[in-house]
Amino acid sequence: MLTIDQATYDAIIAHAKRDHPDEACGIVAGPEGSDRPERFIEMINAAGSPTFYEFDSTDLLQLYKEMDANDEEPVIVYHSHTATEAYPSRTDIGLAMEPNAHYVLVSTRNCSNDGGNDEGPAEFRSYRIVDGNVTEEEINIVATLS
Repeated sequence: MLTIDQATYDAIIAHAKRDHPDEACGIVAGPEGSDRPERFIEMINAAGSPTFYEFDSTDLLQLYKEMDANDEEPVIVYHSHTATEAYPSRTDIGLAMEPNAHYVLVSTRNCSNDGGNDEGPAEFRSYRIVDGNVTEEEINIVATLS
């Protein structure tokens, strides 16, 4: 089960809506071994695409250096789908390299209203992806992580 605080949940959805019609992506880091998503890191989709996301390799290397220095790890790896449901594509599954991470997908397909990106609900789902196996998990949204 993914336990996430309301502010981080809201920040992920806001990022996905803001970047629509392109896919948004980012990471929420937390203390190593804690499964606590504490530090929201919005990344730039280097692919600039509505159908694919790619972390900028320089930014990602810098982020991993920061996480290493802070004894953190990626607790959530998130991205959005702009025209399809919030379910990992074959490409997403192939790119999933963090066996301990929660892979969050946000679908903004129902959020666009005549080109706007703030209308309608976003679909927010979480998965574990290990060795190509996808398992959807429950999400517990709390006011604050205690």
